[in-house]
Amino acid sequence: MTETDATAPHATERSPRRGMCAAVLCLEAITIGLTTPVMITIADVAVGTALVVGLGLAVACLLLAGMLRAPWAYYVGYVIQVAAIALGFVISMMFLLGGAFAVLWATADHLGRKIEREKAAAWAAYRAENS
Repeated sequence: MTETDATAPHATERSPRRGMCAAVLCLEAITIGLTTPVMITIADVAVGTALVVGLGLAVACLLLAGMLRAPWAYYVGYVIQVAAIALGFVISMMFLLGGAFAVLWATADHLGRKIEREKAAAWAAYRAENS
């Protein structure tokens, strides 16, 4: 094995985009999950509806965080952000919190893509230089 082979990235290397987006979704799952008791006590939403909406979206966030290896999962992440903002029609504070998470999601997605592109370009230049 040459020195170049030892320093080359491996297929098991973690994606910065996936890591950042998964972190946003996990934190969002906590926030959305905590909207369930608020919907029941303050917004007078039926218990069944609040459980399906609040806990359903929270579980969807957690499941999606684990599915971020697939490219389509990032588009579903944007759908979840819209749903989080739409919770603002039930709990007005979710307009602010959902918007904040949407900005975090879009930033994590954008910066993650940028880091991956720049990393790939740096490795390509490194390999071209050492070939």
